[in-house]
Amino acid sequence: MTLDAPAVHRSFAALLVLCTVGGTAAFAQSAPPSERQLAQWLKRFPEADANGDGRLTAGEAAEYRRAARGQRGTQNNAKLGPPPPLKLDPRWADSDFPPYAASRLDADATLELYQRGPVARSAPAAPEPLSFPKPTDGGMRIVGVGHSFMAPGYGTLPLITRAAGFEQPLCLHTGGGVTGSARYKWEQENGIFQFDGKPVPKLLAAIANADWEAMILSPYHHDRPEFYTCWIEYCLKYHPEMKFYLSDAWPQIDQLTGAAGVTRVPDSDDVFTPEVIEHMRRERQDESLKLVRAVRAATTERVYVLPTNDAVAAAAKLAAEGKLPGVEGVHRLAGGKERSVWKDRIGHLGPGFDRLEGYVFYATLYRRSPALIDAPIRFRGSSDHPSEKLDALFRRIAWEAVTNHPLSGVTDADGDGVADPEE
Repeated sequence: MTLDAPAVHRSFAALLVLCTVGGTAAFAQSAPPSERQLAQWLKRFPEADANGDGRLTAGEAAEYRRAARGQRGTQNNAKLGPPPPLKLDPRWADSDFPPYAASRLDADATLELYQRGPVARSAPAAPEPLSFPKPTDGGMRIVGVGHSFMAPGYGTLPLITRAAGFEQPLCLHTGGGVTGSARYKWEQENGIFQFDGKPVPKLLAAIANADWEAMILSPYHHDRPEFYTCWIEYCLKYHPEMKFYLSDAWPQIDQLTGAAGVTRVPDSDDVFTPEVIEHMRRERQDESLKLVRAVRAATTERVYVLPTNDAVAAAAKLAAEGKLPGVEGVHRLAGGKERSVWKDRIGHLGPGFDRLEGYVFYATLYRRSPALIDAPIRFRGSSDHPSEKLDALFRRIAWEAVTNHPLSGVTDADGDGVADPEE
């Protein structure tokens, strides 16, 4: 994946001087950052709060900075093109994983392995819970992996569900870029391949020792079905009725080469016509549908898509036509407008669009239109953007994306904002 360095990431990277040990942050300072420092960083960089609990941890700060460090060096008018080949350990071709993989242990041994590992030892006094009581308010207990494309949804989903009347139990293992992908997290959790002998079985321990209703998995370039089936098979071993949700990401600027014959980052938004954006959307969707159908065939039909691709593409088309109130452009690298749909080379979303992904997550998981939520949602960030009009449009876009997607598992034939009964 080719990355770009937006100014906000460079600023954040300058604030933090840290290294990582076993997936957690160990600050290369005289002392770890104080709660006051972390609170200040959270105000400036709310997207760094990966699990959306309103508190920035040293680990979340480290992961956000790692993503920023990987984004340096790309300039406007840079050459576009496909992502580089995947550097995959050849042992993925084997029929099974190594005998020392953490997923081969029983539930007690997996939990013990995690509790004595470097992550748990360096955790704060009140570590993130690996289990939750059965919700009585309608919530689903969810485990998930993810990178910066998932952070907007993970960050806003708990705020949306709270306004809808219930809390969102989440247990996440996230990272920046490829380090948050399903494949990478499986290797890291198991202590295999690039992590031989260094397991961090956070989600494996949680899945094996507690009850969960769903798992969310994040995409990455050159994905293969086996990167997902390993997680799903492990979950089904302990929770046969569990559901699985794969994000399909959204279009990225490098797709312009195939969609519009553009070989360099353009210097205006003119290239982003609705037709070009639709070409990029279909290309992304075709890849996702092929992958998810293969995963379904190998595991269970309860594998669904979080259709962020359709939602973001729909918003981008409206932005190209000047029909998104308060949104100034399509891509900040091209048009130079701060309030654009996309803000950098990798394709991170612009200001306010974290709500759109959160609404897609909510609509797919809970099978209800976010437009039905009457209570105010206490989003972080600017108080004047998105406006109420734009927020309402985001809710409609999300519901239409979810109900029209062939593998979201959600339809709304009568148009009442509540999904039709599951078959």
